[in-house]
Amino acid sequence: MKRRLLVIGSVLIFGCKPELKKDIFVTDNTGVHLNHKPLEYSLDSSKLGISFIPKGNYISVLDKIKNHRSFFLNLYNSNSAKASDSVSKYLYSKLLNDIVPHWYGTAWDFNGHTNIPNNGEIACGYFVSTTLKHLGFNLNRYKMAQAAGLDEARLLQSRANLKIYSNLSFKQLKDKVVNIYSDGIYFVGLDNHVGYLILKDKELYFLHSSYCDDRVVIELAKTSPCFQSNIYVFAEITTNKDLIKKWIHNEELKLSGN
Repeated sequence: MKRRLLVIGSVLIFGCKPELKKDIFVTDNTGVHLNHKPLEYSLDSSKLGISFIPKGNYISVLDKIKNHRSFFLNLYNSNSAKASDSVSKYLYSKLLNDIVPHWYGTAWDFNGHTNIPNNGEIACGYFVSTTLKHLGFNLNRYKMAQAAGLDEARLLQSRANLKIYSNLSFKQLKDKVVNIYSDGIYFVGLDNHVGYLILKDKELYFLHSSYCDDRVVIELAKTSPCFQSNIYVFAEITTNKDLIKKWIHNEELKLSGN
């Protein structure tokens, strides 16, 4: 979904896709119908410590995540600090190794909102909201995807804890991000785009439904044409203790004002 994040002043531009009533997974006796396209990766998956290749049945992956939540809830009730740390690692691995590999190569479209990886099209906002929902966050993926980038970030983290930068070179931006954040997954909103920022070993990677490549990709942020922006808004995901607590308790995430 290529759209404006914000305009100087108080005007926010929202997505334009009307809300649908429900999500449907189309399945047969083996699982979700997938049509994976072969991709060539310029990144070293072993260096990143993540998988680019989908494994197993997608619906089974999502069911396991639902089942695992009860384990973490019990752990939280006995040792909240240990649970928070464990869930942080769990969400990082599940998103990058179990969920997203099924989405690589899914076609981008401005109005795309598929709920099934590699079956239909997905806009940038819907890619983020759908994968977060499938990761187990209790949110309305339509409302999140249709919101302005700043509001999407505020859904995940309080406004006071967001990091907003403008008119920086990539080197300046990278220096700030690396100095402030630790390795993990972050939401990033740009002038006309949204996606995930992956910070790993002081390198920045951009995971998104790309209107530049017309598909879901992960790439070095430095060389991504879609990562060029006058403004960047960051919200923590896997390093966000408040958000992790909400995931453990299945607390609904609502847009500001809802």
